[in-house]
Amino acid sequence: MTQLFVLHSAYGLTTAAAALDERLIEAGDERILVPVNSARIPETSLAIHEQPNLRALCARFDRIEPLDEILSPRHPSSWHPAAADLPILNRLLTRAWSLDGDLELFVQSPQVAPARTLLTLFPNARITIIGDGLMTYSPIRVKLPRTVVERVGRVVYADVVPGVEPLVFGAARPTLLHETEPGRPSLVPQARSRGADGAQRMPVPPAAFRKALLETTAADPQLDALADGTPTVLVLGQYLSALGLVSVAEEIAMQCDMIDRAAAWDPQRIVFKPHPSAPPLVTDAVRERAEHHGAEFIEYRGVESAELVAERLDVTGVVAGFSTALPTVRALFGRPIASSGTPTVLRRLTPYENSNRVPATIVDALTRPDGPYRDPTRLQLLIDGVGYAMQPKIAVHLRPRAEELLGQLDQMERDRYFARDRLVELRLPGAPAEPIARRALRSAGGVGRAEEIRLTIKGARRRAARAWKAIRGL
Repeated sequence: MTQLFVLHSAYGLTTAAAALDERLIEAGDERILVPVNSARIPETSLAIHEQPNLRALCARFDRIEPLDEILSPRHPSSWHPAAADLPILNRLLTRAWSLDGDLELFVQSPQVAPARTLLTLFPNARITIIGDGLMTYSPIRVKLPRTVVERVGRVVYADVVPGVEPLVFGAARPTLLHETEPGRPSLVPQARSRGADGAQRMPVPPAAFRKALLETTAADPQLDALADGTPTVLVLGQYLSALGLVSVAEEIAMQCDMIDRAAAWDPQRIVFKPHPSAPPLVTDAVRERAEHHGAEFIEYRGVESAELVAERLDVTGVVAGFSTALPTVRALFGRPIASSGTPTVLRRLTPYENSNRVPATIVDALTRPDGPYRDPTRLQLLIDGVGYAMQPKIAVHLRPRAEELLGQLDQMERDRYFARDRLVELRLPGAPAEPIARRALRSAGGVGRAEEIRLTIKGARRRAARAWKAIRGL
């Protein structure tokens, strides 16, 4: 069996490498890494196999076949070949990569190209999903064809939120249980325990993920100089104004609040790792805030991941918005974490099913000083409830969990994680009273309420007309 790993991020590569080390993924005849450069402008960035600090992880594969070399000049995310071309591309890639007939695909982001294209292009391949941070805990945001979903056997993910299972590919699937007639299998839904519906969950233990992550440590004189034992807090910038979630002024205020939260740990030094696209104006404001607290301010723009910066500097804590790095440093290195602006982000994410909602929810829940979600069982219930509200058709099996959660929350807590319009639309507990006009127009049974009333009146008139004719003997 040939194993094809189609990966685009360092986090996904680290997850796959750690899973291989732990033998969560069995050995195949050949392991092929197919790196994808998913940057908006690939020419300005390095793919994962080109990054020096990731070479040790890439060495776990027998060979590397970059997808960009085949698709160029087309961007991988825009690779949507016509259905008639798929058999041709299948033969071409099979020959170009010297693939055999028994194939397993390991992919990130299966809902978008190029992963989705490859899943369709190789219709007989088994499928394993490699997690990519907190996005893995969200339900998949598009409904994939049944021919794809039924081949997804497992989800391999870094267990950075211990005790909580991801929702991706969590819906129950038809399973072949027996044959009613020779050659005619009967599809019967297989009942499984909560959290194990659909694809098998295979968490990579934090210790294994940490070991693989430490292999990516890069030589960095700046970090070496800063690792002098000075009490330090790491602050991670996020460029939320570019996403339209906040204004530039609000972004600066949010970053300054991060500095205030960092100062609560009484550090002598604050290291700020800004978003690569953030303008200097943000950094200048953060610098002034840190100096106001009397702390030394250092800006770090090196290539080292936030998790490894926190470990190498032995930081007192890490502050960010809703970065995946927060639960990761907490689970892997035991560092305290804090966040800023998550309630604002949760309110402004649109549409409600925005893929950032679950990551923001997890970080918010884990960093609330008075939060009731430190218990993994309780946090799982929250993620299940939010996941259902995000994707009520794909995650329909989670409706009882959403009803259980919402039945326990007060109004303030419901408003923190659930949009009122969404509760009304899905008729969930805690939904505000629906306006009469909206109730009259709400869909019922596949047609609008007003249309339903019109058809009912029309039917009654027809029945009355027939009865009148019968009375008159016509």
